[in-house]
Formats: sequence, structure tokens, C-alpha cells
Amino acid sequence: MMQTLNVELAERSYPIHIGSGVLGQPELLTGCLPRKRAAIVTNTVVAPLYLDKLQVTLQQLGVESVPVILPDGEACKNSDTMNLIYSALLSSRCERTTPLIALGGGVIGDMTGFAAATYLRGVPFIQIPTTLLSQVDSSVGGKTGINHPLGKNMIGAFYQPQLVLADTDTLNTLPDKELAAGMAEVIKYGLIRDAAFLEWLEQNMDLLLVRDTAALQYAIERSCRNKAEVVALDERESGERALLNLGHTFGHAIESGMGYGKWLHGEAVAAGTLMAADLSERLGWLDAGQVARIRRLFQRAGLPVISPDLGVAAYLEWMGLDKKVEGGKMRFVLLKEMGRAVVKGDVPTELLRQTLQACVK
Repeated sequence: MMQTLNVELAERSYPIHIGSGVLGQPELLTGCLPRKRAAIVTNTVVAPLYLDKLQVTLQQLGVESVPVILPDGEACKNSDTMNLIYSALLSSRCERTTPLIALGGGVIGDMTGFAAATYLRGVPFIQIPTTLLSQVDSSVGGKTGINHPLGKNMIGAFYQPQLVLADTDTLNTLPDKELAAGMAEVIKYGLIRDAAFLEWLEQNMDLLLVRDTAALQYAIERSCRNKAEVVALDERESGERALLNLGHTFGHAIESGMGYGKWLHGEAVAAGTLMAADLSERLGWLDAGQVARIRRLFQRAGLPVISPDLGVAAYLEWMGLDKKVEGGKMRFVLLKEMGRAVVKGDVPTELLRQTLQACVK
């Protein structure tokens, strides 16, 4: 059965519909399509799989669609690709009432959202995420943007969608490596604020990896509920929302240092989370057994637990560009205990260096 939960943001509140086959339910989109035209932004991988299905759904509502098909991959999440979106919208004479529909993973969602925030100074925006990572994380909360050669996601805007439609059927065509990458963000919620969910993941990881529909829907709903609660409290990441970045300070350094696309985002987050756990142990917050427990769960999910050796100086350079830097000082999301994360800004340099040396190949 379809499940629906809401992201509570006053006049910007919106529903998240989760379930099998929701992509083919036109009634879910009715209220978000005030005019009979919409632009669908997707990529060369997703378009052959799901573009026709979405267009048929829109046709049932009498809505004409303008497809915008982009190249695939994190390496394309940049200003050049953004201009492809703007050019397509302008040449098709899309108006301020023309919704942009993101059909794809996190890269497509982030870029489409940023295009929606900036095209004609703001047009409606709908998220239809097709990867596990985007369904549990990037499609919810309104973070949009692109990468810059000097840092990941450094250019963007907070811009909430009107609707998120997460069809679990789209996960059937997802490569195993991409499914595993999404598990990194699922595990994150258990580590930072939901110890009971963490235990459930340990008990049900095998079901998730064989794509059991009920298990996947439960994990997606629980993850989205956790994120929705955090976003409702702190939409613009001035406080608690920063906790959602567990593993990301290290992970973004891996992605940037290796070159965008060499490591999947979820892979980098997994390795980065083990770095955060190691640093938490060095601060006396976790014990070795708890760190080993975290490592085992990521390994069972098929994710890397050792980071590439970029060199301590390179890691520090890339992490210095992190969005959580405040007053020129790095801040880290660390684990005070299993199921409870904190933001810490006064990490002893020597402990950080020890972690950067101990957790790499």
C-alpha cells in the first residue's frame, strides 16, 4: 500500500508519496499541475526506462510535456549542464507557471531544483526520485545545487518541491552498486537519531539487498520520516539539520579529491562515516566494539569502509571548503553514542590527523 507523509514547513509544506506503482497514478500529480504543460528533466540512463511512463501519466491529465535529457553522472553536475536546462526551457518558451519535474537520481534532482529556483526567479518543482539515495535523502528537504571544481554542492539554493513521488518499482532497474550507495544514507539515519531503526537494519539488511518490496518501502518511509522531522525543525541548516551530514565532511573530500564521479556519493559517505566513527572513538565517545559494529553494517551493505589515501594535507584542504566551516574552523558531525550525533567544532588537530592516517588504504 502507498504511504504518505508530510514535510511540515507552513505554507511550503508538501507530501511524500511512497509505494509500488505510484509513478502511474496521475491523481497524485493533479494539484501540482495548474497548467497543461510541464518540463521533465531527466538523463540518458533514466529516460529510456521511465520517461515514456511519466509522459503517459501526464497525458492522462491532459498535460503536454517538454523533455530535457541531460548527460548522466556526477561529473556533469556543473554550470555547463545547468545552461543546457535553461536553454531548453527558454527555447520551449516555458513560463513561470510551467512546473519542472525531476525524473532521476540525486544529480538530476539537485540540478532541476536549482533550475526551478532560478529560472524566471522561481517556478514550481516536483521530485520523482528513481534511486534509493535520492528517495531517502536528496529529494526531501529542498537542498538544490551544482558542484564547482573547488568544492561539491557549493553553489545552490534552498528550494522546496511541491511534491515527492517515490516509486519503489524504479529500484528494480537500479544497479547493485547504486542500491548499496543508497544504503549509506539509510544507515545514516539510524546512526544519528534512530537507534531502533539501526537495529532493524542490522536484522533486515539481507532483505533490503534482494529488494524485498515491503522491506524497502519501510526503510524509505522511516528514512524520509526522520529527514522530514529534521527539516521541519531546521529548514536552512542553521542547527540540527547539520547532523544529516554525518560522514559528509570526509566524504565530500573524497569525491572532490578523487574527481567527481570516481566514487559514488553513497560510497564516499560510507567511508567518511567510518572516519567520523574513528574520530568519535578517539574522543572517547564510542568504543572499539561500536566502531566495529558500524563497519560490519556498511560491509554487509556492500560499501567501502576504507578511504583513498589522498594525503593528510589534501584531506585538510578539501575539508576546509566544507559548508559547515564557521569562522575559518572546521566542524564535524560525530557520534556521541549509537543513535545520537552532535556537531563538534574544536576537534584536536592531532586526533584528526590520526584518523586521516588510520582510515585510508
